[in-house]
Amino acid sequence: MNKRSSGILLHITSLPSPYGIGDLGADAYRFVDFLVEARQSIWQILPLNPTESALGNSPYYSPSAFASNTILISPDLLYQNGLLDKSNLGTIPPFKNDSTYYQQAIEYKKRIFPLAYERFKKKNVPYEYEQFCSENSFWLDDYALFVVLKEFYSGKIWGEWLPEIRDRRRDALQKFRKQYQEKIELEKFLQYIFYKQWASLKKYCNDKGIQIIGDVPIYVCYDSADVWANPDLFNLDEKKRPAFVAGVPPDYFSKTGQLWGNPVYNWGRLKETGYKWWIQRIRYNLKLYDLIRIDHFRGFIAYWEVPVTEKTAITGHWVDAPAEDFFMTLRRNFTNLPVVAEDLGIITNDVREIMFRLGFPGMKILQFAFGQDLPTNPYIVHNHVNNCIVYTGTHDNNTTRGWYEKEISIEDKERLFQYLGREVSVEEIHWELIRLAMMSVANTVIFPMQDILGLDAEARMNRPSSAEGNWLWRLLPEQITLLMIQRLREMTEIYGRA
Repeated sequence: MNKRSSGILLHITSLPSPYGIGDLGADAYRFVDFLVEARQSIWQILPLNPTESALGNSPYYSPSAFASNTILISPDLLYQNGLLDKSNLGTIPPFKNDSTYYQQAIEYKKRIFPLAYERFKKKNVPYEYEQFCSENSFWLDDYALFVVLKEFYSGKIWGEWLPEIRDRRRDALQKFRKQYQEKIELEKFLQYIFYKQWASLKKYCNDKGIQIIGDVPIYVCYDSADVWANPDLFNLDEKKRPAFVAGVPPDYFSKTGQLWGNPVYNWGRLKETGYKWWIQRIRYNLKLYDLIRIDHFRGFIAYWEVPVTEKTAITGHWVDAPAEDFFMTLRRNFTNLPVVAEDLGIITNDVREIMFRLGFPGMKILQFAFGQDLPTNPYIVHNHVNNCIVYTGTHDNNTTRGWYEKEISIEDKERLFQYLGREVSVEEIHWELIRLAMMSVANTVIFPMQDILGLDAEARMNRPSSAEGNWLWRLLPEQITLLMIQRLREMTEIYGRA
């Protein structure tokens, strides 16, 4: 992060694929080749954790902070590796490429995964599989068991399971593990296969000079293997239900704030354990990614706590976390801590101080730069610093074209034109903001793929105030043209980011 570079934000689910959802197969490798051809050196993705249909398939609401989303496994790679044959693949549903079809993709892959597992068992189980299970047993055993229990209890949250299972009585869990051993082992196998496919893709990226930035949500879901297995690490009541939930006060994205609903941490207990769970989490994510972006970084310094009975995030209050002790503990455990801090929203001086001391780069969003405070606005290009990442927008923002067409005020648009020195058409606005970012003194700039393509609001990835219709956008292979590659490459080279 200490040299000039640029990259693209595109989640795995958005990749082209014949299976209804982006995966780790051939199109992922083709995307890496595109990055190389366009002289980009960073690929940023969203969290790889499992998603839930009931929670809108958001990668930020997962049943595990460690497990990966096995629906992203490539069937074609299973076939190439001898774990499936053509007859196993069967008739692929006629998926369109214009959207992500989560449920249909899940149903299809859940039919073929057990077939791959059965063939895997008939072979000599490789040592690397046993090694994977052993090295990751600290989360894998509980997660695999949790998934099978969720199915057994028809999707009920773990707080509603039988008391002996909810409270993790050893004899009850051992009995269940013995009875459902094969299903539990299938889940472990799928996590191994994902990890193997992902490691191959990451090596391909790194060999070609591409670094991967992964996203780590600060919070975990209540209905997760993490909270079930470690209830003492979270602020729960005597019935093991959240006493308070996380969110943020009213901000740019919502007038009533954002009520995320995640349980907040019991930082006192985390401190007593030497922050073991967090250290394990960061260490595991640094295996998956070259750098990690921690979502809602300010929650490590102080977090917005809302009583569980509230319907919005307005009625909450800030609670201090032991930031100094936590980050000094991390420093003792990691000689290198390549972290990007998501520092958007209400950021106080103590947050900035921690970031400065640790050397963590923050984020600058150009869509936020053209307000009344333009000369001093921290997001405007002339106020950038070297150690930050500049974005036109993130997965939570509208596309730049959608922002220009539907969100920017007349006054902000006039300031934008003044700053650029001319008026700009809707067809060119995305390239003008990309150029502004490229010119910045910031070491790193990253653009959502939708902005490289100049797509409108229909291509938006997420609307933070809406629970439906998100995480659906897909990249079409024909959208990547030679002209677009040439324009991006030339801009990258002229501003010294190649």
